[in-house]
Amino acid sequence: MDELTCFKAYDIRGEVGINLTPEIAFRIGRAYATWQRPRRVVGGGDVRLSSASLKAALAEGLTASGVDVIDIGLSGTEEIYFATRELRADGGIQVTASHNPAQYNGMKLVREEARPISNDNGLLEIKALAERNAFSPVVHRGSLIDFDNRPSWVNCLLRFLQRPPVRPLRIVTNAGHGTAGPALDAIAEGLAHAGVQVEFIRLHHHPDGHFPAGVPNPMLAENRLVTQQAVIDHQADFGIAWDGDFDRCFFFDERGSFIESYYLVGLFAEHFLRTYPDSRIILDPRLTWNTLDIVTRCGGTPVVSKTGHAFIKARMREEDAVYGGEMSGHHYFRDFGYCDSGMIPLMLMLQILGGDPQPLSSRITAAQARYPVSGEINLQVKDPLAMVRNITEHYQSAAPQRDDCDGISLAFADWRFNLRASNTEPLLRLNVETRGDTALLATKTDEILTFIAAQRGAEETQ
Repeated sequence: MDELTCFKAYDIRGEVGINLTPEIAFRIGRAYATWQRPRRVVGGGDVRLSSASLKAALAEGLTASGVDVIDIGLSGTEEIYFATRELRADGGIQVTASHNPAQYNGMKLVREEARPISNDNGLLEIKALAERNAFSPVVHRGSLIDFDNRPSWVNCLLRFLQRPPVRPLRIVTNAGHGTAGPALDAIAEGLAHAGVQVEFIRLHHHPDGHFPAGVPNPMLAENRLVTQQAVIDHQADFGIAWDGDFDRCFFFDERGSFIESYYLVGLFAEHFLRTYPDSRIILDPRLTWNTLDIVTRCGGTPVVSKTGHAFIKARMREEDAVYGGEMSGHHYFRDFGYCDSGMIPLMLMLQILGGDPQPLSSRITAAQARYPVSGEINLQVKDPLAMVRNITEHYQSAAPQRDDCDGISLAFADWRFNLRASNTEPLLRLNVETRGDTALLATKTDEILTFIAAQRGAEETQ
């Protein structure tokens, strides 16, 4: 029995032709059907050159197991989430590798009601079944049905725009040659039909699995430059860029400055609490002070959850939270089945900026001044968990507050940090924030990095 190394903590991800092939995709389809026992499953895929063949093999595995497959075509991951609920299917699978380089691909799997499947609730069982590759014969094959669910999805998004903007807006959009382009066109058509005055300046708009402008990952600083410059050149109200399957989005203010998603969580939380007072808001533990302050001030209840879409979605349901946000660019919505969407934030920004001439930068700079942040720093080390333990031992005696929700968070009077090991790579992820003190931020960030460098040097000499 061969081990399938494409299975990760939250999804399936691998290099095509090496640890992810059509034959493996077929086995995953059979394994998913054996574990979930669905009658109907929604399938879709991103623009990668390998997506069509992998999606076809996956569908063959499902239909060979007696499952009907509803193929919604070229799609973003959130469209799979929506269609699974909207069509009352028993599950959904999106073929995508999100922001990974072009030679990679993968799958994101959900159950009924778009409930995520991860190592905690079924993905390991599906992996074991696919590795065993011993499936019972099926008498009746399932059917493959092509279905366009995008109009219903657009109508759902438009409902988040409760009041049309009272002024016209100009927006720079960057699809990164991923899947977002056609989806944005459908949204733009829906907005125009509703009488919303929006001008879109489209960059890298046409889907192209070769990714001629580079991998669609706005988290990379070099990938932000074209969006930043276009915002300035076109005097846009803001810019927005998506990753490959547009489940994450990233914003730029009217000056072209990139906005850390941490501050957007607070902005969107305040927006929802004005409409739904006394609601619960989910946030992740990496950076918290700004969101905690805003949610508390607006009369909401902040709830800190472990990082990762599977954990956030489960906590969203448990708390019946109206909104949840991660500093990684994921935003979750109760009225979207507690799932994440990279397009609903666009609707929210139209709502927020369209009703007030105040520019986006003025809404963000105050929060940035109150709680400056380091930005997430990724560090390669031999043993991330051991490094977390060493740093914890070094700092915890002086820290009044400790939180082990995800990695380690230590809070002092005027600064705090979160340090966690990556679930998928030998990386440490560090985030530091202070109470309005940029000099302290630089000092403490450098202090932790120096300590890690010294520990890493000690590792190498052993």
